Amino acid sequence: MTHPFLDLAPLSAGRFAAIEDRVARLLGTGQDVVIMQGEALLPLEGAIRAAAGPGTVALNVVTGPYGQTFGNWLRDCGATVHDLSVPFHTAVSAERIRQAFTEHPEIDFVSLVHAEAATGNTNPVAEIGEVVRAHGALFYLDAVASVGAEPVLPDAWGVDLCVIGAQKAMGGPAGVSAVSVSERAWARMAANPGAPRRSYLSLLDWKERWIDGGRKALLHAPAQLEMLALEACVARVEAEGLGTVMARHASAAAATRAGALALGGGLEPYVYQAEDAAPVATTLRAPSDVDASELVARALESDPSLPLAAGGGALAAEMVRVNHYGPHATRGAVQGCLAALGAALAEKGLKADPEAARRAVEDAWDRPAGPDLSEA
Repeated sequence: MTHPFLDLAPLSAGRFAAIEDRVARLLGTGQDVVIMQGEALLPLEGAIRAAAGPGTVALNVVTGPYGQTFGNWLRDCGATVHDLSVPFHTAVSAERIRQAFTEHPEIDFVSLVHAEAATGNTNPVAEIGEVVRAHGALFYLDAVASVGAEPVLPDAWGVDLCVIGAQKAMGGPAGVSAVSVSERAWARMAANPGAPRRSYLSLLDWKERWIDGGRKALLHAPAQLEMLALEACVARVEAEGLGTVMARHASAAAATRAGALALGGGLEPYVYQAEDAAPVATTLRAPSDVDASELVARALESDPSLPLAAGGGALAAEMVRVNHYGPHATRGAVQGCLAALGAALAEKGLKADPEAARRAVEDAWDRPAGPDLSEA
């Protein structure tokens, strides 16, 4: 038997390199871009273990669960870690980063999540990057959720290690991911005796055996289907236009927020300020006497394809996530989610107004957006 997913010609090193080049253009970066053969946790962990060690003094910004994970990895590497935690319903400011440097001028590594899809917030990376650059620290950024939903500009922002994944706003595969690496990040890795070598986590293996070798021989057999899916995903973003893709996500976020406020029933935005809210996904706080996971389960009974989920872990009882990213960054997906949530709230005896929510979504979606993101 034959199948379109099987019996494919091997993926050549040249095509692999061409896909890396397209990802680099998407990021507007002149840095080296390495596509790694696994979900984004692979380069996220690999980059920290390559660049951090016992002599590292790290400022780890915690605005959600991934920031907590990064702090654990840094400590496991032997780094001295200063956690800067802010409530999950807000964002960290550049001023807080500046204060941390004043208190601990020895900081030489900063780890930050751009957008936390799990909590619905986003951080002002451009302003934070200016502060980090002024102090000369290495800047590590998790842009897995933000890429495609809002600008991600490693070179302009002074990001030394920028990790992305395609599975959210880009609407692509989860099985491959990428990291852009600055020259000084490579130098930090090369000087780190604890950096992974001869390991699936190793970025230095890719540097020495792939990049330095002229990208002519791959380290191992690539994840062919995922690489082809990434190529198709990037091509689709290029065809639509990155600015248009980001505008869709911004519209979806604004419309979800406005619609939830109009819906009522005790549902309200989890992230207090709209400017702190991520365009990739909108989180909502359930009424105090309603279990969010039960509310989501009931809403999904009407349409299991809706991009709805309860919060993770301890947030499951209070948070509803509207995952309006990728193919779900549409007016119809937002309308469907709010209508289903309204019906579920009404079943619990709470007064919700789906028609007001529908009108609010339409008004917010059609409202002129901010600056043109295509030039960002």
